[in-house]
Amino acid sequence: MKTLTIGAALVVFAACSSSAQQTHRPAQNDVVATVGSSAITLAEVDDKALEQQAGSFGGVKLSQALYEARRLALDDIVATKLLDGAAKAEGIDRPALVEKEITAKIQPVTEPEIAAWYRANQARVQGASLDQARQPIRAFLVQERMQDVRAKYLDELRSKTSVRVMLDPPRQAVAAANSPAKGPARAPVELIEFSDFQCPYCLRANPTVQQVLSTYGDRIRFVYRHYPLPNHPNARPAAEAAACAGEQDRFWQYHDRLFADPTKLSDPDLKRHAADLGLNTGQFNGCFDSHKLKAKVDTDLKAGEEAGVNGTPAFFINGRVLSGAQPFEAFKKIIDEELALKKS
Repeated sequence: MKTLTIGAALVVFAACSSSAQQTHRPAQNDVVATVGSSAITLAEVDDKALEQQAGSFGGVKLSQALYEARRLALDDIVATKLLDGAAKAEGIDRPALVEKEITAKIQPVTEPEIAAWYRANQARVQGASLDQARQPIRAFLVQERMQDVRAKYLDELRSKTSVRVMLDPPRQAVAAANSPAKGPARAPVELIEFSDFQCPYCLRANPTVQQVLSTYGDRIRFVYRHYPLPNHPNARPAAEAAACAGEQDRFWQYHDRLFADPTKLSDPDLKRHAADLGLNTGQFNGCFDSHKLKAKVDTDLKAGEEAGVNGTPAFFINGRVLSGAQPFEAFKKIIDEELALKKS
């Protein structure tokens, strides 16, 4: 969820809330990245990473928060080295290069764009008028455009310079456990989602997951596990109903039906969905009314708790955690890194 705070432009990714361990322990003199022939040590990264606020990383495990802080710092150091190298090649300093290749290429934000953003994001402006929100919105949009232009330019520089990142991310062992899945069992990337049918952020994340699956095709296997939160009274019945649909090999159709209209999760609605999808209603209703697959949902909940899940949606990409309704780019970054690791 992106939140605009009047007076400052902030980006926050949200998840529905209920209330990994490092594969290698690097030493401070370990090289964690190279840019061309230039090495970057963990000590250099930690000089920047350990200055960040712990609260910036939410409720994740300490190992994950430390990795995120180090990775942000490492990405910044890599970007600086790339920019310095490009500036040296052109015979100018870095500020001049940034002005030429990034700042000068940002398209101005227009009044209609500000008004359109204001109309589309009423919840984020918290009751402020357009006049009150105009400058924060402008700053927010300019910042987004600058980040986009900068990212594209850095991608261009990376295509011309060898950049290797060796900083190991924490990975959590999470099993698929015979849960509903899409994609080849031997796909190089496994994406496991812990989700809640009544969670608005799970609903928001669902189209992004579909975009990930369509983009990566047979290179990814998607596994769905239930994590109904106690503050969502319809979530557990919906999870059990979806499991009952899965008993008739119709889990994914039922899953899509629930996310298509999350306002219809009462017991009669759940049974009506099954009938509309052509399931054997006698079998479905018997399964649902007897709570036949309650243990399946309980198993998923326990697995999520053991993996450190404390809100939904929670994703594990080859064991790497990604929490909340994140944009496609967040998935793409991790998936592309994992695919590159498989090739190396």
